[in-house]
This record gives sequence, C-alpha cells and structure tokens, in this order.
Amino acid sequence: MPENLQSLLKNCEDVLRLGVRTGHPRFFNQISCGLDIVSMAAEWLTATANTNMYVYYRRFIIKFQTLIFMKIQQVLLKYFLSPVFILMEKEVMRKMWEMIGWDVDKADGIFAPGGAIANLYALNTARHNMFPRSKYVGVKDVPTLCAFTSEDFCCSIYICIFIVKEYQQYFIYLFQKSKMIPEALEQKIIECKKDGLTPLFVCCTAGTTVYGAWDPIERIADICERHKIWLHVDAAWGGGLLLSPEHRYRLAGIERANSVTWNPHKLMGALLQCSACLFRQDDKPYDVSYDTGDKAIQCGRHNDVFKLWLMWKSKGMEGYRQQINRLMDLSAYFTLRIRETEGYELVVDPPEFLNICFWYIPSRIRDLDPAEKKARLEKVELNGKTNVMRLTRECGRDKYNTRR
Repeated sequence: MPENLQSLLKNCEDVLRLGVRTGHPRFFNQISCGLDIVSMAAEWLTATANTNMYVYYRRFIIKFQTLIFMKIQQVLLKYFLSPVFILMEKEVMRKMWEMIGWDVDKADGIFAPGGAIANLYALNTARHNMFPRSKYVGVKDVPTLCAFTSEDFCCSIYICIFIVKEYQQYFIYLFQKSKMIPEALEQKIIECKKDGLTPLFVCCTAGTTVYGAWDPIERIADICERHKIWLHVDAAWGGGLLLSPEHRYRLAGIERANSVTWNPHKLMGALLQCSACLFRQDDKPYDVSYDTGDKAIQCGRHNDVFKLWLMWKSKGMEGYRQQINRLMDLSAYFTLRIRETEGYELVVDPPEFLNICFWYIPSRIRDLDPAEKKARLEKVELNGKTNVMRLTRECGRDKYNTRR
C-alpha cells in the first residue's frame, strides 16, 4: 500500500538523523568532506534538469514507406539532449588541462563516476594505444602486460587490474616517506622484460590517501619515456594543489603524464561525485566530438560538471588559491601543535600534505624501547580495527552508533 505524506516525511527525517553528517567540521573519515553551498545548489538544479550527458545531439536515419509513392525515403531527425552541459564539460576540462600544463587544443578527457573508473579509463586507453587492434579484435594477440605502482597505492588501481585481467601488477618499494623509488621501478621494468612480459603502465600517485605522499613524477617520467611506457598520474586527492601557485610545485612533471585522474570532489570541495580522467592527446581514446556517449563505459552519464562549473565561477581562481593555501596553512599549524603536545607522535614528520598521521602514546609506554613500543602500538591498532568492525555490524541496534 502507498504510504501517506506524513509517513514519507518521517522516513526522510530518520534517514537524515541516522546518517553520517559529512558536512560537519568533525567528520574526518573521508578525504571528500565538507559542504559547499553553491555546489549543492547546482546539484539541485542538475536533478531538476534530469539531463543525460551522453550526447550533444544525435542524428537518426529512419526508413519508412509512404503509402502514396510506395518507395523508401530517408528522413534525418536531429535532437538535442545535452547541448549546454556537454559544452560546459568541455570548457571545464579545458581549464583543467591548462592547469596541468597541456596543450588545450590537443588534450581530451571525460568526467567519470569516481576515481576508480577514471583510472580504469586510463589503463584501458594505455592498452589501446600500444595495441590498437585490441580495440576491435580483443586481447587474443596481446602479450601479458605489466602495470607498476607504489606500495602505498590507492586500492582503485588494484580494482582496475582485476577487471583488465591480462595484466600482472607490481608494487614498487617506497622511500621512507611513502614515495616510489625510481631506481626500484626501472629495475623491475628490466626484470619484466627479461621474463618476456610487456611493461605498459606506470601509475604515480600525487597525494596518497593515507600519508599524503607525492611520487617523484619528473624522475619517473624519465624512466617511462626511456622505456616507452604509459605514465598515469593519480592526482585524485592532490590535483587541487594545481590551483595554488605556492604549492603546485609538488606536482612538478605532471605535464609529462599521458593521463591524469583528478577528483574535484576531494580537495576542491565539490559534492560527490565529481571526477575526471584527462588525456594529454586527443587521439588516444578516439575522437567522438561532442557525442561523449561513445567514449564512456556507461553511455548515459550523470551530469557531474555543473556543480563544479558553478562553484568554480563563484570562487574564481583567486578564491581557490586562497582556499588551498588556507588548508595547507591549517595543516602546518596542526602539525606544530602535535609536535608541541606531550604524548603525541607524528608518523611522518614533516607531513607533505593535509594527511596528518599521528599516534597518542600513553605515558606508561613512552619510555619503552622503540621496538617494544612499536609492537604495543600495532597491537592497539589491530584491536581498534576489530572494534570498529564490530560496531559497524551492530549499527542501528545501539544508540551509541548514531553519529550526530
């Protein structure tokens, strides 16, 4: 039976009351958090427009017989589906290409439903670039391929490798601050070639999700060019620093990448989802002009660009520069407070980004041998994860599990 309006309103209240308030200042769980009012207003308008993003316009050839002339005639029908938002997406990506440092007249890209799909687009395009026949005849004549990323990689890369099954994945050892070691990368590439494998794809991370580390893109780009390997930069988290002249140096060399993943719903503060996969050359995915339905896995796509476009116009480049710089200033301030507060210890000192990882060291173990102290902290970490999982399973049965 249909429920009445009062019942539906009660359901809405319950959902909001029991759900996590991601716009709250104390929501620290995800790196996509906060609430931008302009972006939210644009998302409301997007829902109102209810427009599909798969084509600027489409032509249909319909054959029919007329009862009078009894012959086949062709009628050309053309209808517009998303003329405004497709052009808007192109212009927003044009600005993103400019911030990366690419030739905006040659670059390409598409908005994707999250960073994982954006990384998948990049991986698949790298394969099509090296083996163009695979786009039409499949992977029967494609050798076993290799993809390389750091041990501190985003889990989405593993998902992409799992989907595109003809790959072997190699994790490259890290520097002390969770950065990829270029020498280890090149050594592994050479080993793979000796084993008869084909190195294809290297993923640099610009701002890892745990430690906020930055892979040395310039040095890795040298290796990729030397071995003719596709270089992808996963800047889902750190791409927003390109908007700050004071901090964009951390992404030095990103203009040499073949593809870049950038999630404006993270550092830039757009509402979920808002992700883009960007390509340095427009002939790699293949040109489909404004009919982007032939470029995406989904065909139909949600309009994710309007909220970013409107938010970007409301802030301007100077507004975003100030926003990014303030976040970095707050990170430096919080790091200083951690250092000055007894009992707290930074995991990475100094942190390179907004991820400030630290331990609270109980007084009874502060003076222990470092190895023993580390062992005890790891035991606490394991127990903490167990408790979190237990509380998650019990969610909804206990008032203490409700976030307010």
